[in-house]
Amino acid sequence: MEDVEFVAPTEAEKEVSEDVAEQRVKVEETEQETKSMESSAVVLTGEALDPLNTKKVKLELKERREKKQKVDEDEIQKMQILVSSFSEEQLNRYEMYRRSAFPKAAIKRLIQSITGCSVSQNVVIAMSGIAKVFVGEVVEEALDVCEKWGESPPLQPRHMREALRRLKSRGQIPDSKYKKIMFN
Repeated sequence: MEDVEFVAPTEAEKEVSEDVAEQRVKVEETEQETKSMESSAVVLTGEALDPLNTKKVKLELKERREKKQKVDEDEIQKMQILVSSFSEEQLNRYEMYRRSAFPKAAIKRLIQSITGCSVSQNVVIAMSGIAKVFVGEVVEEALDVCEKWGESPPLQPRHMREALRRLKSRGQIPDSKYKKIMFN
């Protein structure tokens, strides 16, 4: 029998496993919701009143559940294949991307100071996600600037300023200094 050497999983592989576990939990929750919807559909339609309609509703719900589960499993499998094909540098970058986040309390304070009213946790989560994407785009553009100038990372403030200037000139970032006057 051959000797099998155990190789400890990397952080990215652990995170993908956690993602897979989260997806499975979501699938199970969806199944439970569907089952509760099936039972409520029976109550709403009245099984004794229209058994044919109840069967239709149950079949539709079952088909939807199976389709959603298949899509979720396909996405999980695609993600595993993608992460397994990463190079070491890409894995490290992916790990850092997954770990990075803006502090929710700071985002909430900022939104509340701008809007003047309290905001829900969902709004805070959405804004922190948008901020993360925005920072990613600026950093990506700054890396392009650095490469075009024939320099190598680490990024300097001048790279970031040039990246912002380029994004503004393309219209991807609104110019905060320019105020359009609606009425004269």
